[in-house]
Amino acid sequence: MKRVVQNNVVIYQTKSGAIELKGDFTHNTIWADLQQISVLFNTDKSGISRHIQNIYKTKELDMVSTVAKNATVQTEGKRNITREITYYNLDLILSVGYRVNSKQATLFRQWATNVLREHITKGYTINKNYIAKNYLMFLKAVDEVKSLLPSGNVVDAAGVLELVKMFASTWLSLDAYDKSKLPISGVTKKQVIFSARELKSALSQLKSEIDSDIFGVERISGAVDGIVGNVFQSFANQDVYPNIEEKAAHLLYFMVKDHPYMDGNKRSGAFAFIWFLKKAKILDTSRITPEALTALTLLVAESEPKNKDRIISIILQLLSK
Repeated sequence: MKRVVQNNVVIYQTKSGAIELKGDFTHNTIWADLQQISVLFNTDKSGISRHIQNIYKTKELDMVSTVAKNATVQTEGKRNITREITYYNLDLILSVGYRVNSKQATLFRQWATNVLREHITKGYTINKNYIAKNYLMFLKAVDEVKSLLPSGNVVDAAGVLELVKMFASTWLSLDAYDKSKLPISGVTKKQVIFSARELKSALSQLKSEIDSDIFGVERISGAVDGIVGNVFQSFANQDVYPNIEEKAAHLLYFMVKDHPYMDGNKRSGAFAFIWFLKKAKILDTSRITPEALTALTLLVAESEPKNKDRIISIILQLLSK
């Protein structure tokens, strides 16, 4: 089976023809009616209906969460008749697929089992057909992330891939930066101020969880005070970094690159970044996952100083909605 997405329609290409299913990407599912499911598994509708009844009877799935009804206008003779069509979601389609006894359903089960095995053993699954069609673009995205790093950097392939995935929803290419398409500013103008003492107090909580005598010990007294001062600096009575996103991006960058501590600068920088976003009430944990934060922090740490503006723009891209 091949899967293609076009305008919120998921098209499954089988040997018997193409089947269009309704995509509901807000809820990460697809919907199909009885006729489409019967074509998908190459069996009669009455058999599909019996399987569905048994699925609900055994309470394998809940009808309320797996069924949607839509009114559809159909032409019958010279009249337009409005009929209510029942659609079933992906969970129900998968469950039926494991019950139907047909050659096409067997192929479906083999495909689903291979996907599940790959996900369990590797922790991820790859749509090889999609990657093949976009292979050059994919490699370009990876190379552009790596180009920001010096040779011999410690950001491994998994970290680079995490960064690529992190920007997948909005990021076309880093060469957009050269065309002024990456953000150079944030949008959240509200005033959120903190002192160096407040930040160091928060960081002391992190220090208490780490077994190190030099973790969180300043190289030079007042180093963190200097970073906080830079984040909140002003010129002509105007903040140099006028919004929350720019302040957060520069806080992460300065904490990691200026090495204020004898040990733990990357962890302290990541902690300060999240702490400030949470304090400003703009922390989006769906985008800034622990894995993404780790990869982003490593990217900052290993980047060349000449790429500072690019790195800041990448952080702003992550924070943009």
